[in-house]
Amino acid sequence: MVFEVPSPESLPVASAPPAGTAGSALLLVVSVAFAVGGQLMLKTAMDRVGRIGAGELSGGASQVVGRAAREPRLWLGLVLFGVSALFWLIVLSRVPLSVAYPFVGISYVLVVAFARFALGEHVPALRWIGVAVVACGIVIVGLSFRRAAI
Repeated sequence: MVFEVPSPESLPVASAPPAGTAGSALLLVVSVAFAVGGQLMLKTAMDRVGRIGAGELSGGASQVVGRAAREPRLWLGLVLFGVSALFWLIVLSRVPLSVAYPFVGISYVLVVAFARFALGEHVPALRWIGVAVVACGIVIVGLSFRRAAI
């Protein structure tokens, strides 16, 4: 039996999907949503575990780790981050990093909003201004993302 090796010219050329497809944008949003969910779960888990620091928890480090390990919200947060990472890998296979990574800024906006309205954290005005600046940057990157697809 003889195997013939095809010449490089005869092989099909795989074309990368366009950077600005709606599907890629949706994957970005899904990745960010899972990351935000992960952040919120980790924060609520650690609120239940308690503050970690020198002399602030009774017992040694092993007790703190044990208490954290028994917190279901911590595990859910880690799983959500893992799912986010899987979607992120798909995004990176489709979208230039210079376009994809600034979209992670959506998570900053959402986390601050959820921290304020779902967790009841105080968010000062200056932080809201920073969030607005980040949101404006995301819009600008989004416009370039749309133009790249044209």
